[in-house]
Amino acid sequence: MTTTPAFDPVFDPTRDDQLADPYPGYARMRAQCPVFHDQDRDIWVLTRHEDVVRVVHDPETFSSESAVRITSGPESDEVKQVLSEGWSLTPNLTESDGEEHTRLRVAVNRVFTPRRVAALEPFVRGTAEDLIARFAADGRADIIEGYAWPLPLMVMARILGVPPRDVPLLRQWSSNWLKLSVGIGEPAERVDWARDVVTMQHHVMALLDGTDMADEDSLVSSLARYGAEHGLDDVELMRIVMNLIIAGHVTVTRAIGNGLVTLLEHPRQLAALRAGEASVEAMVEEILRYESPVQGLFRTVTRETELGGRRLVPGDRVMVHWGSANRDGCVFEDPDEFALRSRPGRHQMAFGRGVHACLGASLARLQLRVAIPLLFDRLPGLRLGPTGSRTRERLVIARGFEELRLHWDVPHLREAAP
Repeated sequence: MTTTPAFDPVFDPTRDDQLADPYPGYARMRAQCPVFHDQDRDIWVLTRHEDVVRVVHDPETFSSESAVRITSGPESDEVKQVLSEGWSLTPNLTESDGEEHTRLRVAVNRVFTPRRVAALEPFVRGTAEDLIARFAADGRADIIEGYAWPLPLMVMARILGVPPRDVPLLRQWSSNWLKLSVGIGEPAERVDWARDVVTMQHHVMALLDGTDMADEDSLVSSLARYGAEHGLDDVELMRIVMNLIIAGHVTVTRAIGNGLVTLLEHPRQLAALRAGEASVEAMVEEILRYESPVQGLFRTVTRETELGGRRLVPGDRVMVHWGSANRDGCVFEDPDEFALRSRPGRHQMAFGRGVHACLGASLARLQLRVAIPLLFDRLPGLRLGPTGSRTRERLVIARGFEELRLHWDVPHLREAAP
């Protein structure tokens, strides 16, 4: 008699097989061990939609302190010394609770209005057109390098009133801030990343110091006015600006890459989109659900509780896994099918939920509605490159591409071919 071996979960989204496709493993976890302990990282991973929803709507029991940090160990003395030349990285919008979080969130809500976001569409479209024009005649490009990261970062620079010449530096600094915050890397690397973080802090403080509070267009000016009126000091404003720079581009960058590959691997859905049989809005929501760019964040248990039959005690760390929750068959019909049809949008969790739901979700959606269809409009025959032309990032909390080389037809090249 043959017996089916017990499922022994291994949670490592950076491992080659899970990097390629982690979702079958998450489905087995949801069915057999929806709340399980990853011993290597000492975290409890939550894979069911209902458990994730419960946690994010209970911030008193599940604190957002260290929400992006995988490990909870102490920082090295060398990194602490470098960071002492700047200011504490927390509390910030992502890693704060209670009244502190509310103060910061209200400040952004008051100045990051729907009107301000809607007014950005011509700039987003014009910037995307300019970026495409730089490589359209080449017939091939790394879309991440040439398009997916510059576009959202240039948009954030425009919103914040940051000079365009600073955009490459903002990319370097924010990337290293994220890696430092997550807790990865060798000690020497972390010292270098800490230097970049401190440099970015001083740069943003100088930007705040030099801002013209009478400028109605700059978000930094609006934040400075709000801070002066409501008692937010420059350090708190600096943390807000850094949060917006980082969160405002990495999610869009990853979603552009994920979306392009997913559409190209599902030609019928792409054809429906191109024919107008499916809406651009449905495309954006399905891309975010199907390949969530932020796969999950962390919470710290503050009081004894039970979750999915597991007893959790103060100090335990849990990962709310958006990526798995967005594939939960208890909520979504045919969850592993990529289909540009109406789904229950209120259940989609790519931008989080509860008091920490992403403040920039509307801006991210605007950029995705513009950026992805425009590439298909401007680059005829857009297609995936040969094997080896795409490389995924090796991150636990995010899913995206480091490199994505696409090809397309260039008319004069076709005419010149023998």
